[in-house]
Amino acid sequence: MAIQILMPALSPTMTEGTLARWLKAEGDAVASGDLLAEIETDKATMELEAVDEGVLGKIITPAGSEGIAVNAPIAVLLEEGEDASAADSVAQAAPQPAPEAAPEAAPEAAPEAAPEAAPETATQTTPQATPAQSSGGARVFASPLARRMAGDAGLDLAAMSGSGPGGRIVKSDVEAAIKAGPGAAPAAGLPATTPPAAVPAEIPGAGPYTDVAHTNMRRVIARRLTESARDIPHFYLTVECRIDALLAMRRDLNERAPQGNGEGEAAYKISVNDFVIRAVALAMRRVPGVNVSWMEDAVRQYHDIDVAIAVATTGGLITPIVRHADQKGLAEISNEMKDLAARARDGKLALDEFQGGGFTISNLGMYGVKEFSAIINPPQSVILAVGAGEQRPVVSDGALGIASVMSCTLSTDHRTVDGALGAEFLAAFKAMIEDPLTMLL
Repeated sequence: MAIQILMPALSPTMTEGTLARWLKAEGDAVASGDLLAEIETDKATMELEAVDEGVLGKIITPAGSEGIAVNAPIAVLLEEGEDASAADSVAQAAPQPAPEAAPEAAPEAAPEAAPEAAPETATQTTPQATPAQSSGGARVFASPLARRMAGDAGLDLAAMSGSGPGGRIVKSDVEAAIKAGPGAAPAAGLPATTPPAAVPAEIPGAGPYTDVAHTNMRRVIARRLTESARDIPHFYLTVECRIDALLAMRRDLNERAPQGNGEGEAAYKISVNDFVIRAVALAMRRVPGVNVSWMEDAVRQYHDIDVAIAVATTGGLITPIVRHADQKGLAEISNEMKDLAARARDGKLALDEFQGGGFTISNLGMYGVKEFSAIINPPQSVILAVGAGEQRPVVSDGALGIASVMSCTLSTDHRTVDGALGAEFLAAFKAMIEDPLTMLL
């Protein structure tokens, strides 16, 4: 029997996604584990793997489609011996948005009926798209992103025609309406002269420019960090760590690294960031009060020490996690971090490799940044911003000298981590960074 392939939920917060591209074409054989498509989620671009085997009989959702609801059918997989007509029948049986009622015949707005289940011709069911309500009471089918954009721009969805599946209004339709300017109908309750809330399409005095469309990942980063900066009472603590002993140990350990393969590559190459991860993990074990999250009814204390590290990708920041970091040595942390960072940049991380963590490290030292403050990554309570190690004048025992110094700033959520607790953590961290032998005990 033909099987519907549904839009998967690739993260706990994902409600819709973008089908970036298909990796299989109609008629291609599919085996379990084959990569079918690339899905752009609210976190990253991830690959969709086939669960069943067969032939890709029909692609319902074309590449580049945005605002596809989780569990919406995107393709049909045929079993051995089935022909294309079976795929067509399953695709046609998938729930489609109902046609819009004429505004003059529309009844007074009423609660929407529950979505209908897909007919039993397919082995899976999929929810029907939730329609928006127009100013006249008629049902208008639109993606959540399109509804949000239309609301921000003061546009009435009922005045638009959709180019998505079944006439669904999608992002590009709203963008076209915004560019159309004053001719677009205003939203209900707003006077025709109400200016749109969005940034105007043309900015007076601006030179040539190119608009780069937001990815789902960039939108989520913007929303979460705005909420964090607005809702979390941040405060900051900075320490300066002398790292001459750490640099000497790093050099010595790397020189002693055995050969890892027949090509002359060392088994590990430890970085300053690996020492920072190790020191943070051990300091968290000594001061567990920072390994917490603010919940509405309690402070949640985590038992495992999982450290997230901010990695820059073309789409934005993602934070792969070193699990049980306090139980791993420098070489293991180094190799694991190298693998995680490479797969993060390629969009190959599994969900559990970047979801969670009790602490985040953001290191801009490799870019020459001396010192900075980072925004907390909720639901965590702390994030450590690490600057560049550089030679600075220092005073020791009344004498002026030169030492390699690294500035580290801890951003904390004052609801869960007060000043004394943050200072206690930084003291434990600084002690291990300045005396790295203690990390090896």
